[in-house]
Amino acid sequence: MSGGTAPKSAATVEVTHVHGERITVRAAATGVDLFSYVYLPDPVAFEARKPYVHPLRTLTGRLVSGYRPSDHRWHKGLQMTASHLSGQNFWGGHSYVHGKGYLGLHELIGSMRHDGFDAIDVCADELSFTERLTWVENGGAEWARERRGVRVHAVDPGTGSYAVDWSIRLTNVREDGEALRFGSPTTAGREMAGYTGLQWRGPRDFTGGRVFGPETEGELMGTQGPWLAFTGEHDDVDGHSTLMFAHAPGNAHAIHASHWFVRAEPIPTVAFSWAFFEEFALDAGESFEYRYRVVVADGAWDREQVATRLKGLAW
Repeated sequence: MSGGTAPKSAATVEVTHVHGERITVRAAATGVDLFSYVYLPDPVAFEARKPYVHPLRTLTGRLVSGYRPSDHRWHKGLQMTASHLSGQNFWGGHSYVHGKGYLGLHELIGSMRHDGFDAIDVCADELSFTERLTWVENGGAEWARERRGVRVHAVDPGTGSYAVDWSIRLTNVREDGEALRFGSPTTAGREMAGYTGLQWRGPRDFTGGRVFGPETEGELMGTQGPWLAFTGEHDDVDGHSTLMFAHAPGNAHAIHASHWFVRAEPIPTVAFSWAFFEEFALDAGESFEYRYRVVVADGAWDREQVATRLKGLAW
């Protein structure tokens, strides 16, 4: 395989690591590349250089992530973001300034630098890795150290689904001793635009898809809940896919309560927003942790199917 190592075979997955670029998980039975974690630095600094997952596909090969769409070039599959962080933008693209709207302030765009992997493990039916990253503000100062964990597992042809777990431990390492203040466009003055945190951008054909939670459907922007599901219908093929977004139980006791940032129109997107309505501060030397799960499934799942599948997956 050009530029990389030979695939590592397992019972249900094959893993290929193209060193310095990406890690890809393939379904052994079907040959479908399910998940590609890209850590090669982006060429465009304005898009906030950072690792991301794209493409993300179902077990039958249906694409369920969007990459650099024309409306937001900095949206890249599944990625960790921070739209408002002590005056910097680690989301990418235009920055919201109260009273002025969205401005192309290149000097505010930060980045998340890949520093290396502490571990990459392939077991019988899963991939897991631990990555070290540094969050760097636009002037070059190192503001935070991140320890990121990603796990691809629970590949289940019977239900047509698999799971991606994502954890973050972030530590404030600012040399000036200042706190890191996490916010969003809503904390800066724009109503119901609390995007920040782990974000998924769906493919354009998911626009107008169905969004629902354990007890509610449709208008879930700014709400809270243990999980949220998004079902979209694909172009070209006759079929739907469903993504499930779930909090680990420990997130209820995290540094700050999370809310859902979710839209089906005009774009399909979901974020685990950790600072939707209120800012929170991380003091120098202090850390916070969150853990998330994204389940990718073929088909238009209903509320009972989603709840059953999520309940059956241990943390």
